[in-house]
Amino acid sequence: MSEPFWKTKTLDEMSDAEWESLCDGCGLCCMHKVEDESSGDIYYTNLACRLFDLKTCKCSDYSNRTKEVPDCMSLRQNKYKDFNWLPGSCAYRRLSNGQDLLDWHPLVSGDPNTVHRADISVLGKVLSEKDTNEWTVAQKLDEP
Repeated sequence: MSEPFWKTKTLDEMSDAEWESLCDGCGLCCMHKVEDESSGDIYYTNLACRLFDLKTCKCSDYSNRTKEVPDCMSLRQNKYKDFNWLPGSCAYRRLSNGQDLLDWHPLVSGDPNTVHRADISVLGKVLSEKDTNEWTVAQKLDEP
């Protein structure tokens, strides 16, 4: 039995389909964040991008997201230079740091809902920017 692609390929070597399959569906990258300028610490707010679908924990217009939301970042175009704003659980950050995927990741578990059952995702925990302008800082970004 051969090794899974994420163990044999670098992020640069992955096909578009492989790259996209690395997303665990947690939704944390779609959350607004604030940075403490003095410490550099990054904190999540409880406010999601206006394109974030609160019921599915996915972008409602993924293919047009960078046109619709100018500050939305394409991870692949970022060339992994600065993934410190992604959670330590994120496959892109973990693989760029030489770490493996966690056991609840859908590619490992075979189930797209394990990210929600493991309480990693923001499903049911956040507000949409299109529905409110009230937000709070929810938590400090975890380390890898």
